Amino acid sequence: MQKLSMDQLNRPDIESYKDQKKTAITIVMDNVRSMHNVGSAFRTGDGFAIEQIMLCGITGTPPHREIEKTALGATQSVSWSHHENVDDAIRILKEDGWIIIAIEQAEGSIFLQDFQIQENGKYALVFGNEVHGVSESVMKNIDACIEIPQLGTKHSLNVSVTTGIVLWDFVQKMRIL
Repeated sequence: MQKLSMDQLNRPDIESYKDQKKTAITIVMDNVRSMHNVGSAFRTGDGFAIEQIMLCGITGTPPHREIEKTALGATQSVSWSHHENVDDAIRILKEDGWIIIAIEQAEGSIFLQDFQIQENGKYALVFGNEVHGVSESVMKNIDACIEIPQLGTKHSLNVSVTTGIVLWDFVQKMRIL
């Protein structure tokens, strides 16, 4: 077996990527403090051709050296915006018909593998702060809450790992890949 070269991967250039049809997913980063987690969200978002990333509160924004370290240029391909207040971002998304999903351990949460997507649904996936999780104000305005089941001693997965797992699952359920 031989690895594929960059040319063999046949990836679009940035301009072609910007023009291609996007997956109806928005990532909302709610006060995520690690620039590496932000950069990873950009890179993963690019990999699944998501619609956009909304960086909220203290979440760092490009250009930033620490974001670029993990984004590897995806800040140039994925559309993004910054919102001082995460509640404003959620309100904008709701008004535009996005289904707001918190990724959080909460009473009444649905395990990721059991969550059913709506055909033609547009999903805003909210990922919270590494210590405090998704803001309480956001939790009051969500349409559903998804939890990734875990078996170990830690209380949560890293934001970047969680983002990858959830995006992969949604893309599979949307029958895009």
